[in-house]
Amino acid sequence: MSQEKKTYYITVGTGEITQSQTDSAWNFKIEATDDEIIQLREMFDSNYTTEWQNFFRAHVPYVQYHHDRENDQYDETIVQVYQMIYDLGDTEAKNHIESMGILNTLE
Repeated sequence: MSQEKKTYYITVGTGEITQSQTDSAWNFKIEATDDEIIQLREMFDSNYTTEWQNFFRAHVPYVQYHHDRENDQYDETIVQVYQMIYDLGDTEAKNHIESMGILNTLE
């Protein structure tokens, strides 16, 4: 695979990764290799699966959020997504993620 970096636009909420700035609204602009995009896609796919698990678990009223493995997995993966976007992102992406304080949870 090519290790040449290309510009991508990321929408975290939907897990969308596109090279078109105008196709849809996006949150972050990054420069990434094909391998890095594959890794980011796998993280989004993992969280999509976890979201479905959470949807079904939400109908089990006796499991509290903080005792739910799937929620922990989702939270951990979303922090990894933001870390990767931070590492690959432009200055605006870095500043926005810093302002969110989400990466402080890794410390």
